[in-house]
Amino acid sequence: MLHRNSMTSSDHPDYERGALGEADAGPDPLALFGRWYDEAKAAVRDRSAMTLATADGSGQPSARTVLLKGFDSRGFVFFTNFDSRKGRALDVNPRAALLFFWPELERQVRIEGSVERVDAEESDRYFASRPLGSRYGAWASPQSRVLPDRAALEALVADAEARFPAPGGPPRPGWWGGYRVAPASVEFWQGRASRLHDRLLYLRDGGGWKRLRLAP
Repeated sequence: MLHRNSMTSSDHPDYERGALGEADAGPDPLALFGRWYDEAKAAVRDRSAMTLATADGSGQPSARTVLLKGFDSRGFVFFTNFDSRKGRALDVNPRAALLFFWPELERQVRIEGSVERVDAEESDRYFASRPLGSRYGAWASPQSRVLPDRAALEALVADAEARFPAPGGPPRPGWWGGYRVAPASVEFWQGRASRLHDRLLYLRDGGGWKRLRLAP
């Protein structure tokens, strides 16, 4: 039976928390992202949560939520198992899209670009900062692979704990590390009344950026 959407316009209140003009946005999207990220700290439960979209060699897309672990002029960094579905997709198609959605601020940021692995030193440094249980989990979990049951996963964790006893715990496994999304485009979306939202798109233009306003 087809489910009919019973929602009405009253279920979606108008956006009225802010505006985004060219003068306020400035010429550098990374600087603007930094300001928005700082403003999200107090308002958003987890400002680092971002949707990561990839596509495999056949063009099949997939999306999931990952956590931003750092950003600078080079791009946006997250960490994962290289043998996971996203890792395998990035091996054959090293391009991705990111989406930050901060409803409390009525804001979105969309990023598209090429992807490369961060260097081993950066991955080692971040892995060493993770809680001990998360480090064991990275060794134990064959991410995205089929498991017979929860007990099988817990047995793999126990094996990792026995192999690398605390307090030192395990080093970073070779199949785990970071990726950096180097942005070719960054779009900032600020909700506005009557669905007349502000959308500013920054495109790479040589060594700088070109800024465009998009219709909502």
